[in-house]
Amino acid sequence: MSELLRNIPLDFWRVLAEMAPWLLFGFVAAGALSVLVSPRLIERHLGGRGLWPVFKAAAFGVPLPLCSCGVIPVAASLRRSGASRGATVAFLIATPQDGVDSILVSFSLLGWVFAIYRPIAALVSGLAGGALTSALCPERPDDAATGPTATDGPAGDQGHGKLRRVLSHAFGTLPRDIGKPLLGGLVVAALISALVPKDYFAPYLGGGVLAMVIMLLIGVPVYVCATASVPVAAALVLEGGVSPGAALVFLMTGPATNAATIATIWRVLGRRTALIYLAAVAAGALAAGLTLDYILGMVQVRPAPAMPWMIPATVKHVSAVALLAILARAVVVPVLARRRRRGQPEPAAGTRLLVGGMTCSHCATSVRRALVGCPGVTSAEVDLGTGTAIVMGEDLDIEALCSAVRQLGYQAKAAVAADQPGSQPS
Repeated sequence: MSELLRNIPLDFWRVLAEMAPWLLFGFVAAGALSVLVSPRLIERHLGGRGLWPVFKAAAFGVPLPLCSCGVIPVAASLRRSGASRGATVAFLIATPQDGVDSILVSFSLLGWVFAIYRPIAALVSGLAGGALTSALCPERPDDAATGPTATDGPAGDQGHGKLRRVLSHAFGTLPRDIGKPLLGGLVVAALISALVPKDYFAPYLGGGVLAMVIMLLIGVPVYVCATASVPVAAALVLEGGVSPGAALVFLMTGPATNAATIATIWRVLGRRTALIYLAAVAAGALAAGLTLDYILGMVQVRPAPAMPWMIPATVKHVSAVALLAILARAVVVPVLARRRRRGQPEPAAGTRLLVGGMTCSHCATSVRRALVGCPGVTSAEVDLGTGTAIVMGEDLDIEALCSAVRQLGYQAKAAVAADQPGSQPS
């Protein structure tokens, strides 16, 4: 028993050290994308009809570091700017499945096969879903999108150096968004490695359609981060005996779908589009999983961590220390900030809203932009941790404010005296 308990932190550190150098590099690359690729640029290239915008939407979405909730406001903005339903659905499917950071983490823990195959699977599933939507959901002349138009960046970005913004997003925003799920994924991976016997799941999830359907049923309703889910998938494959194809099904469906996302697509794009979206993700994941197992069986290749000689052990351990410090800061600082604010009085003026469904900084930024765009609003501050928004202005229409937030796919209502920070809207 004592040996098992000792193995848990050792396995935690081993997985962390393997992925740390690649994830740090991925953070920087994702930060550069967030600065260089603005929502306005996406709208300009992905608008229009036909299959070419569908292809561009899927291809553009694969490297972007957006989660399944954060991609909704961008997709709503695409619709408002003229993108077809097909292009919007392609973007919705392909974007949350991957990202430059999760691709590099896949390479570090599962090897080059997964790192190449996973984005290809995301691209193909996005194309299939977008093309199917274009065929079955033709555009109508009066078909108007809902949701605010995107802007090039948050207010105040102008004048800041691009390098500073890249580093701020890379080592501030991204770690805050994925810090908790990533640490949780590392703990789960360590527990699987230390406590589960080698190939324990092989008789049940070792391959075949049934194993993939089980992983599909697990992945569809829950929210998992594309990057944070990789350590869990790696432990299941390398230690638990789960087939690579079954793990891929989970990696595709978990980030791309969850109950809130499906409900939002249903409301914003309609019932038929939501059903096509869900069917495309499920069918694409199953097809990709079966194909991956078939290919690996033919070439007799098993997923494995990136070659150890590629990065010296010292660099791995130093990177692990740096990554752990960044994640710890990202998790602890917001908690301390919220505790400090609890002892401070509420603003004397302003309208306070309760906003539900936000899970990342992109969500909070999208809500703030939507509120600032409402008539009479002079400023808005959104607190992701407490799920609140303080709106300043004159002659504010509370229902209009709530409606602007709901159009993004979140819940919103006016706070009342009995509501406490962190309360969730009904």
